Amino acid sequence: MTDRILPASPTTLATEAAAVIQTERTGLDALVHALQDPDGLGGAFARAVEILLSVSGRVVVTGIGKSGHVARKIQATLSSTGTSALFVHPAEASHGDLGMVQPGDAVLAFSNSGETTELGDIAAHTRKAGLPLLAVTSRANSTLASAADVALTLPAMPEACPMGLAPTTSTLMQLAFGDALAVVLLRQRGFTASDFGNFHPGGRLGSRLRTVQELMHNGADIPLGQEDTPMRDVIMEMTCKALGCIGILDHNGRLAGLITDGDLRRALDLDLTTTLAKDVMNRHPLTIGPDIFAADALRMMNERDRPITSLFILDADRRPMGVVHVHDLLRAGVG
Repeated sequence: MTDRILPASPTTLATEAAAVIQTERTGLDALVHALQDPDGLGGAFARAVEILLSVSGRVVVTGIGKSGHVARKIQATLSSTGTSALFVHPAEASHGDLGMVQPGDAVLAFSNSGETTELGDIAAHTRKAGLPLLAVTSRANSTLASAADVALTLPAMPEACPMGLAPTTSTLMQLAFGDALAVVLLRQRGFTASDFGNFHPGGRLGSRLRTVQELMHNGADIPLGQEDTPMRDVIMEMTCKALGCIGILDHNGRLAGLITDGDLRRALDLDLTTTLAKDVMNRHPLTIGPDIFAADALRMMNERDRPITSLFILDADRRPMGVVHVHDLLRAGVG
């Protein structure tokens, strides 16, 4: 390794970095063009999707070296978006882990050259067991591509490495291709944001995908009154429940209106001993259903000309099920 005697200027370094990205971008552009060819990669991609949708087992993703790192990431993306998948290291497969590959599975193998020796045993196993083998490679005439049921041949593009040796452009293209495969499968399966939330219960993402029904105050904690409730009693109920609002019900138990702290301030000039809830309430408040995502509820609160702090959750008959406060959403990590 030769030491660099004179440090490069920031401008030179930035230019070199931009050239790397441009080379990789050219590879992605070539991949997009190839996917639009129904007689080439586009047709192979469609066959791969059809196979992966039809298998009764899992998608076994494999690869070694840099392709192995890509394969692990694609396996994780598939698993989190509705396609059951696992990663099998090809070297470990040769020492017992082939037992993880079961009838009904399909194998998705990543190898830029298609000549990776370590993939030989797992590829041979698919032939013996009659399992679909999908090969992601840049060489259509490689050993792996020839053995595969579907050869997904990516365009052979220059690496961004100045020596043309370090996998850069090729691994980025593999990664983009694997993501495209996972997202198309997601769409074909009808995988929803709610399904995604079930697979991501932890962290900020999990919080944003929780529904308001999971976070709302319900039962005796809901501040409620009747249309003929005196404002003096309305204030007592609002103070007791401390959610900054009260739902006003009609004689059928449906929400007729809402009174907030702001409504109270605007009613201070009235005689609160004789004024009734129906005289103050907002008859057209913003309300939501129980299946609204917490993140969407927070957005609805904030995007109004006058942001609000609470939302009533109603059932299909407009009967109150609960109340969610902005503090509930923030405590849950939605913000």
